[in-house]
Amino acid sequence: MANLETTIPHKLSQEEAVERVKSLLTKVKEDNAYQIKDLKEVWNGNVGEFSFTVQKFDISGTLTVGPASIELQATVPFTVSLFKGAIIKAIDKKAAELLV
Repeated sequence: MANLETTIPHKLSQEEAVERVKSLLTKVKEDNAYQIKDLKEVWNGNVGEFSFTVQKFDISGTLTVGPASIELQATVPFTVSLFKGAIIKAIDKKAAELLV
C-alpha cells in the first residue's frame, strides 16, 4: 500500500466546504455506481473517513476540512500509486470547481 496526500485550499466557510465535499461524494457515488463499490463515509464534524473499491482496488482515507484548506490523506494499492500524479491533478481540478 502507498500513501496519497494533497492539500486543497478554499475560501469558503468551513461548514460550507464540509457540505460541498459531502455532496460531491454523494454525486460521485451516484454517477459512478457501476465502477465504485461499497463507498462508505463517516463524518465526525469536519473530519470524514471514507473507503471504497474501484476496479477491485480498495482505497481508504481521511478528509479534514479546515478553515482555509482540505487535507486529503489516502491509502491506495501500490499499483494505483503509479498514477499518483494524475490522480492528484484530477482531484485538484475537481476541487477547484467545487470550492469556488
